[in-house]
Amino acid sequence: MTTATVSPNTVSPDNAAPAKAAALFKDAAAIAGRPLSAVTGAEIQAPLIQGGHIRYANLDYGASTPALSVVSAYLNEILPFYASVHRGAGYASQISTSVYENARDIVRDFVGGRPDDSVIFTRNTTDSLNLLAGCLPATDGRSNGDVLYLDIEHHANLLPWQGVPHRSVVAADTIVGTLEVLRAELEQGNVSLLAITGASNVTGEILPIKALAALAHEYGARIVVDAAQLAPHRRINISTDDVDYLAFSGHKLYAPFGSGVLVGRTDWLDAGTPHLAGGGAVREARLDGVSWATGPARHEGGSPNVLGAATLARATQVIASLDHDRWHAHEAAIRSFLVEGLGKIDGVTVHQIFSDTDAETGTIGVVNFSVAGYDAGLVAAFLSAEHGVGLRDGRFCAHPLLKRLGLPSGSLRASFGVGSRLEDAQRLLAGLEQLRRTGLGWDYVVDAGRWVPANDTRTYPHWAPNTPGTAGAAPCLDD
Repeated sequence: MTTATVSPNTVSPDNAAPAKAAALFKDAAAIAGRPLSAVTGAEIQAPLIQGGHIRYANLDYGASTPALSVVSAYLNEILPFYASVHRGAGYASQISTSVYENARDIVRDFVGGRPDDSVIFTRNTTDSLNLLAGCLPATDGRSNGDVLYLDIEHHANLLPWQGVPHRSVVAADTIVGTLEVLRAELEQGNVSLLAITGASNVTGEILPIKALAALAHEYGARIVVDAAQLAPHRRINISTDDVDYLAFSGHKLYAPFGSGVLVGRTDWLDAGTPHLAGGGAVREARLDGVSWATGPARHEGGSPNVLGAATLARATQVIASLDHDRWHAHEAAIRSFLVEGLGKIDGVTVHQIFSDTDAETGTIGVVNFSVAGYDAGLVAAFLSAEHGVGLRDGRFCAHPLLKRLGLPSGSLRASFGVGSRLEDAQRLLAGLEQLRRTGLGWDYVVDAGRWVPANDTRTYPHWAPNTPGTAGAAPCLDD
């Protein structure tokens, strides 16, 4: 059902705001002109609403990354041996079990885990944090302390804690100030766990994990880090940083399938309520009771996502092998080019949480912005349909933060990674410059809560339903 319509318009070109991105492009191209690592689907062609095709510029890595080509090849190699794991005497089952269990060691090494840390495979980061929420210590049915979290968190690190004793804290306008706010709350006592993001999924700003871990431990609390955004962009060492629990997702770390992991200290996990009651999670089941297993099996009831765990582990090996300096330089070149280019476009505002964030070292490949006079969803639809650029719009499952930033109806997020190239950011800037100069080039309507091109005759591949991909998507508009 159409609820609104926006038509093409023509505005007077602003000759005082020429596209200066080309001048910046030359310097950055030497560093990030090519992808740092090959990814599957890098050359797919996107149909343009005005006709023709163009290479799809994927600037939505923060939602889900494409699979690394090496990982896709690995998947094809192991897929013929896929079988049910554990307790199978068959050849394929034993191979699959070996691959699955070895994946734990690979992931533990990737994050610098302690030898006795548990590595539990889950569906995603959200699943991991919900699992941990069911393992918080209690005495005689009463919690041994509150969970403390900030208002800037993704819902995955916000909602699981609302079902247990908890306290939320409004982050200060600086990182330094936020540490002091957390210290003041911890000084009040009775905090068992500090739940914190490693990097904001909205703005890409990195929080000081090591300092936060030290702060939590100073007051007798443990710390869990939501590393869904951080792990694909920075190496993490939970032993060095003294982090108790870490969660991240395969689908954001260049691995296909829904997979995630929780790594951390065993005592809470072995004593906690099993995350999935079912086969594999028990020592002995009776008609009127059960003796639960300890270790990862306790929380991995049912048939696990073997291929998801295997490809997640393989992806961590590829990421770990990247040259540190080249990796960060590639990402920084794209981000700097994009942020500077956005700053030169009239009416475009880049958003961040903290005023003391180091632009060079304190951010990952995420840039959040808005365009004056345009709904974020409309800008995203325009960039996709008329320029072949894919990015994210909305409130990014971080509603309190978007309200805090003065963006209650949402904003835009460009995110990128090892498979990105500078031309992706350049095309985004060119599209926004065109929007500011001459407006939309097509009619757009709101269908099922999402902006889409009117009278769209483009077709999908023969194996895909030929219906608008956003139709029926939850608009996520209610307060």
